Amino acid sequence: MENVHAIELRHITKRFGQVVANDSIDLVLNRGEILSLLGENGSGKTTLMNMLSGIYYPDEGEILVGGESVSITSPKDAFRYGIGMIHQHFKLVDVFTAAENIVLGLDEGGRLDMKQINAKVKAICDKYGFDIDPTQKIYDMSVSQKQTVEIIKVLYRGADILILDEPTAVLTPQETQNLFSVLRNMRDDGKAIVIITHKLHEVMELSDKVAVLRKGKYIGTVNTAETDPQALTEMMVGHAVTLNIDRPTYDDPQPRLHLSGVTCYDAEGVKRLDNVSFTAVGGEILGIAGVAGSGQRELLECIAGLQHVSGGTILYTPEGMDATDLVGKTPLEIRRAGVAMAFVPEDRLGMGLVGSMGMTGNMMLRSWQNGKGLLVNRKAPHDLADQVWHDLQVVTPNTEFPVRRMSGGNVQKVLVGREIASAPSVLMTAYAVRGLDINTSYTIYNLLTEQKMKGVAVVYVGEDLDVLLELCDRILVLCGGQVSGIVDARNTTKEEVGLLMTRVGGKEAE
Repeated sequence: MENVHAIELRHITKRFGQVVANDSIDLVLNRGEILSLLGENGSGKTTLMNMLSGIYYPDEGEILVGGESVSITSPKDAFRYGIGMIHQHFKLVDVFTAAENIVLGLDEGGRLDMKQINAKVKAICDKYGFDIDPTQKIYDMSVSQKQTVEIIKVLYRGADILILDEPTAVLTPQETQNLFSVLRNMRDDGKAIVIITHKLHEVMELSDKVAVLRKGKYIGTVNTAETDPQALTEMMVGHAVTLNIDRPTYDDPQPRLHLSGVTCYDAEGVKRLDNVSFTAVGGEILGIAGVAGSGQRELLECIAGLQHVSGGTILYTPEGMDATDLVGKTPLEIRRAGVAMAFVPEDRLGMGLVGSMGMTGNMMLRSWQNGKGLLVNRKAPHDLADQVWHDLQVVTPNTEFPVRRMSGGNVQKVLVGREIASAPSVLMTAYAVRGLDINTSYTIYNLLTEQKMKGVAVVYVGEDLDVLLELCDRILVLCGGQVSGIVDARNTTKEEVGLLMTRVGGKEAE
């Protein structure tokens, strides 16, 4: 029995209409092992794991758990076979305690004994090194604590095969290291763990083996100790890819955007930004770092005229002209004032693009008001769509194909290409590479650097600190809606930025 795999997939195939998401995939996972699952966007990683967790059912093939063929038709079936999946977006009830969320939906046999449940949760925490109070409410927890509750939830249900989807996407470096320590403890206890991630440095640090998918097909599994990021990238993409981010220096930097004392409240009256001040410079990429919910989204939306600013000034200074205060102006008024600003929002299809329209229609969203009379000029948007389609290698049958039917990476290329084509002097991007594969991510990084070298002030909100340190010139750190520091990206460390993100030792930026 020692040689029996925890999970064995044989010839697993899954189709969605004419699209083959997984094509006859063979994959094994052993107990006491951490396996990283890599692949470009649309390669079939999440689809494959969703079949293990009972969300999808394979069209062809066989799943073996502990050497026995099984049928997993629901998440309940998956738990019965000891399989639990921790999704990127948490499924917790905010007003319940950690323990109440953990047992939610379980039949504990009669009335719940919360004292006994709390003790059982505490025992799991002590065994693997989790730091959670079972009686703490979810709304009082940090992002990493909520993720911990999700992991304990599947362990409480008896899972010994765990699947984690992008587990470090919203964690600080310190929280990531704590998670890695816990996962290693679980591996040493005999658990089998699968991690879906795009962060190659984390793959190299944590995993024992790496399995690679490409366009729905299984390419191979390698021992982590016997490979490197370059080789893994070539397996994913199918050809050589340069993994270096150039950071040239612009010769004549000029102030473009100056914020002074900006304060913002949301619709519920909660203060999201508190006295934020900084200057964005043309010929520079200014990175914005912070744990999720620290005010990054609100900051960009205030500058773009999408959020009400209750205090402070936002001065835009075009080359050779007087400054314009953007506070109180709508996005349309900002454009009519001659402000050359582009914004790539976090919500690609909700705020950035119209999903039912093709590339041409979405390009027209920026230019339809330029037409004269009742008819809209479609030639310029069509030419722009063609240019973006070819220059950024957008994978789509034609420029009229609905963008909602494209993969996330291609949607992002359309959005970034359209905004850059407007020739801005300020370009703001919110999580421009979130969920994108390594190849598409580097395409976006190069586009942003090209804009910087044209004298554009680029404001880049990101969650991967390694990228922020390599791509940006300066990094502004937000914590609880306040600026806890502005550092030189060339001379700082992940640890320093991580401490500023949690305000340990942080100080207000001058």
